[in-house]
Amino acid sequence: MKMLAGIKVVNLAVNLPGPAAARRLTAMGASVTKVEPPTGDPMQSYQAAWYQDMADGQSVVRLDLKAPADLARLDALLSEADLLITATRPAALERRGLGWKSLHEKHPVLCQVAIVGYPAPRENEAGHDLTYQASLGLLTPPHMPRTLLADMAGAEQTLSGALALLLGRERGLGSGYLEVALSSAAEAMAEPLRYGCTVPGATLGGGLPEYNLYAASDGWVAVAALEPHFKKRIEETLGIGGDEGYRAAFAEKSAANWQQWGQENDVPIVALA
Repeated sequence: MKMLAGIKVVNLAVNLPGPAAARRLTAMGASVTKVEPPTGDPMQSYQAAWYQDMADGQSVVRLDLKAPADLARLDALLSEADLLITATRPAALERRGLGWKSLHEKHPVLCQVAIVGYPAPRENEAGHDLTYQASLGLLTPPHMPRTLLADMAGAEQTLSGALALLLGRERGLGSGYLEVALSSAAEAMAEPLRYGCTVPGATLGGGLPEYNLYAASDGWVAVAALEPHFKKRIEETLGIGGDEGYRAAFAEKSAANWQQWGQENDVPIVALA
């Protein structure tokens, strides 16, 4: 189902997470116009395949928003749009005449999701995925993050915020403005750590033998037999118990064999990629 068929979106955001959110809106049937600066989206130069995947099915135009003619072209796009996504600092948008108050006066049916680094009053402060994760204790130096957690979480919050604004407008609440702070998105993803669930030795941090990582004969496996029925099945079938029993058992076979065993016995076990 294309639930958003007929909805027009203008996306001014480059890199992440705006384009990732726009991709989700496109998949739901929205018509998305991606507005890039004259030099294009930086993502295209350092990760062309991902850029293309996120822009697929969208109209891409390049505009110089410092030029009056191009700013007029953007204004024409916004006059027909239902939703605007931005990832430029609010102060910079204000300088270009694209602040929420000005936009709302000119385009009263337009909703806007503004992606920022930090919640007010720090909405104009610079930041990136790496710094958000660093401030929340999600990094283990010297290793870099395995994923862009704040950006991808921010994309999901942008999507949910956009849907909420559009629903509110349809219910007669008028158009609205919402800021998605990437630092807050990362903080939400770090909640298990903040409550102590995933700290080393905690319930989900290696403190349970049935929910842990084990060295197989040729790699590693993740064992997630957290529910009592999974734990009972794995321990009774293999005749094991405790950390030492689990370690010894999983060292006997390959990671692929254990993944197959888990599928055959309906126990969540996978080989690490």
